[in-house]
Amino acid sequence: MDEPVDPAPSDSRWGASRVHLILLMALEVLMAAELLALASRFRLLPAFATLALMAVIGAPVLFRHKLSVTIPSEIQIFATLFIFATLFLGEIQDFYARFWWWDLALHGTSGVLLGLFGFLFVYLVNENELVDVSMKPSFVALFAFFFAVGTGVVWEIFEFSMDQIFDMSMQKPMLGDPSGLTDTMWDLIVDTAGAALMAGLGYLYMRRAHRERSDHWLRRFVDRHPHFFKR
Repeated sequence: MDEPVDPAPSDSRWGASRVHLILLMALEVLMAAELLALASRFRLLPAFATLALMAVIGAPVLFRHKLSVTIPSEIQIFATLFIFATLFLGEIQDFYARFWWWDLALHGTSGVLLGLFGFLFVYLVNENELVDVSMKPSFVALFAFFFAVGTGVVWEIFEFSMDQIFDMSMQKPMLGDPSGLTDTMWDLIVDTAGAALMAGLGYLYMRRAHRERSDHWLRRFVDRHPHFFKR
């Protein structure tokens, strides 16, 4: 008996994967050039951080065959750009000091990204036949919101701990306040705003998808991994 053949991926899926691959290669080349420049100036700590960042960004592609879950390319693109902007541009290229709005923009983006992850997590639990629950879009949106805000709070605690224990400067002076408190509060405010935006858009999206019974990317993710949701 012939083995069933999986349907060919859609053009949009292949398109997103191709964009992710091209983006990844471009960022890796850029960071490799920076790595050589840092090594030539014997700036070993930034060079090591750049090398570690290259490994983190490239790992999902290099080891994709060993992963039990295929992460949607759209999420990988978003996460790759966010990590690059936060660690490489922000810390290594010192964009946090060069552009006062860089930290706020990234925290707002992190709120949206974490809210998206919260939606994905609850949606997968909701679709899993081993878990006998059925959650309304309003609950999913509420969970995604508090998941994103809670993660932002944990990150601010981490920054405070690093500054206190290792005398780092992760909490930076802002608006004339050298203590870092103003920086922390604005980070939490924009985290919350990004999470609220994602929660609101996700709620409207799920309501519309349920009402019209239309296909959407969360449903396609579940369909690609049916073994997670059946006995």
